[in-house]
Amino acid sequence: MLVSYHRYSASRAAVDSNMDDVCKLLRSTGYSSAVGAKRPANYPEDYFRRIPISATFIEMLIGRLRSDDLYNQRDISSVKLTYYASNCTIGLLELSEDAVKCKVYDFSLPLARTQKYSTSHSGCHALRYLIFRAADTSQSTGQNERDSRQHFPDNWVTTIYMGIVVNLVDAWDPYKASKTALNNTLNVDNVRLQRALFRKNLSWTTFQKLMNCLRDCNVTIRWLILHNAEGPWDVNKRCRQLREQVMADSKYNPQRLFELLLNTGQLEYKLKEMFKKMLVEKQDNWEKYKLEGVERMTELSEVFSGTKPLTRVSKNDNLQAWFKEMSQQITSLNYDDSTAAGRKIVQLIQALEEVQEFHQLESNLQVRQFLAETRKFLHQMIRTINIKEEVLINMEIVADLSYAWIMIDSFTRFMQQGIKTNPGLVIKLRATFLKLASALDLPLIRILQANSPDLVSVSQYYSSELVSYVREVLQIIPQTMFSLLFQIIQLQTHSIKEVPTRLEKDKLRDFAQLDQRYEVAKLTHSISVFTEGILMMKTTLVGIIKIDPKQLLEDGIRKELVQQVAAALHSGLIFNPKAKTNELLPKLKSLGARMDGFIRSFEYIQDYVDIHGLKIWQEEVTRIINYNMEQECNSFLRTKVHDWQSLYQSTTIPIPKFPLVDGSINFMGRLVREILRITDPRVTTYVDQMNTWYDNKTKQEVLDSKVFKRIQQSIGTCGLTGVDRLICFMMVRELQNFLSIMERGVLKDKAWLDMFGSFMKSLNPVKGLISNPSKLYSYYQTKATKLWQPFSNVVLKVGQMQLLRRQIANELNFTCKFDSKFLASALQTMNEGLMAEIEAHYQDPSKPYPSEDNPLMFELTSYLECAGITDPLAKIYITPKRLPYFSLFTFLFVITQLPKLDYVKSVGSIVGKMPKDPLDGPPFVCGTLTLLKQFHSENTDQFLALLGQYVKSTVEAAASSAKASELPQEVISTLAYLDDFVHYASLPRQMVEAHIPAYIFDEFKSNCQ
Repeated sequence: MLVSYHRYSASRAAVDSNMDDVCKLLRSTGYSSAVGAKRPANYPEDYFRRIPISATFIEMLIGRLRSDDLYNQRDISSVKLTYYASNCTIGLLELSEDAVKCKVYDFSLPLARTQKYSTSHSGCHALRYLIFRAADTSQSTGQNERDSRQHFPDNWVTTIYMGIVVNLVDAWDPYKASKTALNNTLNVDNVRLQRALFRKNLSWTTFQKLMNCLRDCNVTIRWLILHNAEGPWDVNKRCRQLREQVMADSKYNPQRLFELLLNTGQLEYKLKEMFKKMLVEKQDNWEKYKLEGVERMTELSEVFSGTKPLTRVSKNDNLQAWFKEMSQQITSLNYDDSTAAGRKIVQLIQALEEVQEFHQLESNLQVRQFLAETRKFLHQMIRTINIKEEVLINMEIVADLSYAWIMIDSFTRFMQQGIKTNPGLVIKLRATFLKLASALDLPLIRILQANSPDLVSVSQYYSSELVSYVREVLQIIPQTMFSLLFQIIQLQTHSIKEVPTRLEKDKLRDFAQLDQRYEVAKLTHSISVFTEGILMMKTTLVGIIKIDPKQLLEDGIRKELVQQVAAALHSGLIFNPKAKTNELLPKLKSLGARMDGFIRSFEYIQDYVDIHGLKIWQEEVTRIINYNMEQECNSFLRTKVHDWQSLYQSTTIPIPKFPLVDGSINFMGRLVREILRITDPRVTTYVDQMNTWYDNKTKQEVLDSKVFKRIQQSIGTCGLTGVDRLICFMMVRELQNFLSIMERGVLKDKAWLDMFGSFMKSLNPVKGLISNPSKLYSYYQTKATKLWQPFSNVVLKVGQMQLLRRQIANELNFTCKFDSKFLASALQTMNEGLMAEIEAHYQDPSKPYPSEDNPLMFELTSYLECAGITDPLAKIYITPKRLPYFSLFTFLFVITQLPKLDYVKSVGSIVGKMPKDPLDGPPFVCGTLTLLKQFHSENTDQFLALLGQYVKSTVEAAASSAKASELPQEVISTLAYLDDFVHYASLPRQMVEAHIPAYIFDEFKSNCQ
């Protein structure tokens, strides 16, 4: 036990120690890369002091950097290649042993040393801080000067890692010895020399040998990008002056530098593709040249044998034997032994030259031609066998663009402007993106050497970042297309008249509108040109991610569509609650017209862009609606759905967020709350027969079924379903508020429980009659008067939402039957069949029943709600625990509120009659019905029994009065309430007649007609 505890303590201490080191390392240093921010004191020396590093190890690294390059760049195999450009055709020559004609390509030229040792430079710069923390005195100036001459002879801006730029003038300013050593580089004459050199190189890129040209172009691009870069070092006056002077003297033009970058990338791409092809065909070409040489030697042997007649050639047995031997020598050449084959080919070429000279074969044109062609094929064999993969490696090293990983973004505007002017520029941009992809080698090379499992994840990260940048650049194409599309929308929506099915001949000219249609055709052609431009890019592998230009175009169109539609929905559904007129219908009409313009234009251009326009439209609009609905519903959820968890949000095609306008999160909340505001049961009256809300004061229509049709036209079926779902969330909150008020205000108060217990005893048995009903009911109504106000508000809100949901379900069902009657019929049949199976199972448990693991019911419910095949008043929204006296509480609440309502024959329902305390009948009925539906059905049965007892007792008490022939007003209101209750609950009338005699209902109906 003690040993185990000791081990645990030791391991725990080690973990705690490591965690302390990590926390110490990650603690903020106060450094900021923002322009104008000052470097903290003793930074970064104090940062390096946080983790102790062996001084001996540091000295070893510094010694290696001072004596040699860190990554053995000098050992790169030199490849004897020369490139030439002739008649706009790029070719490749390998010139064997001829040192005069061969240009040895490596980084040995002084101009390229900076790029050659760039990795060592970054290591040297970082390691110097480990020296600086110990001392930086005048005694070290000599060594620092030697380091400066080796690593920074012609530059003072370098990169550490993946585009992180350091200006040595600013970085070494606090260190006297290093600052003095750097003065050699910053000498006025040296700076002027470098500026002039790179200014010249900027415009001198065409007539050079291609490999040298690539090197010079890349060196020039690197120097100009780094030394003209803005950064936090601009706070340093000397840094700022140097950069301004470089820009002025070199006549720095970012547009020209961008063009050089494009052209260099394109040249590199073409050379690589050519060389890769040559590597693939290398052995086949070698064998072909070998066969050609053998055939010519054999033919010459036959010519000198005398068997093959040739003009002015006499038989010569020696030459016959010699050429036959040459044929055999060429045949014996082995491709796999390239070194021996190369030497032997050189000897064969010399022998062919000698035989032509000593045997005086120049006089015969045909023989001389055979010899020349054979030598040519032998030369080609040398060139072919010396084509090696090291050339591609050298190209990758030369083309490295990792230093511009961050600064490349400064050229984005030039890229996009160029694409906008000439969509064909995408071809050159493709080569530039591939050049930038070479930067991925830098973070991966050490991971690969260490055999780390993180190789794939790191590759995925950097490839994704690069692909995101490619998408950002090329997004200008969809943006431009949508600006053209907007003009098409304006023309099609406002200018071009729709041609009727039948048209009189004399009116044909009015509908022709040739100018407008020509403008639409012109805009359409421009859109197709942009499409062609991006499709010219072809499939490209960027890092480990393959970019399909067609998919890239579709994603760009989707992204721009999402931006446009989301902005239209946001701006189109902003309401002013203080407006004197109803804004809902006009705004829905305007939004619907705009969305219809989008749809029509998408349908129009989909063939020209080669996309499935309607499919894209439906998918993206559905995603926008669902995302905004999800975000709006977050306010009702304890566990929020964040963007990274959402099924509808995407990093590639993000749905934008907009600033809050009011209490709602987005347009979905604003739309629902505006509908609830204008249909408030305290200020409106709902007439069920008309499906319309009317203003209590002006008696004008406030909202009818047309509004839901407009919502469906503007935000689609998905939007209308989203409105319905959001209302559900709001209703659930209201029901939860009801239960909370009930539990806190009633059930925890003993006085209220005693009152309800006493009241229940007075009413038992429920089927009996009360001797003095007015006194008994009035007593308890008066006693509970202060209890009802919060409950009344909740019940009315719930009822209002249920009526709205009924209207939404009607609109969805009508649209589904109209647009897709087969789908509506199939869903209806499936629903009825499933319900029949469930009922059969409850009658006979041995019959099958869908299990909880079966997703059928869940998925079918989603379809049914979207098709409007649902009854909102029959649903259960919460699952509360059993509440004592709930049916009695609901009964007392209803008979207390009924005096505020009056039955109106012209309306056919109960309506509010007190302007000071308004109350609308249908929301009140639906609200109480919904509350009862959340509990066991026995509560509804007991509630109806209590109302039946109330009606019977009141009628019996009024029978002896003078107006015995008429029903009392409270009985009429109660019967009207029950009539609406049965109607909205879809209950059979027999359920009420079980508690109230049928003749009472018949009398009520006859008096109301």
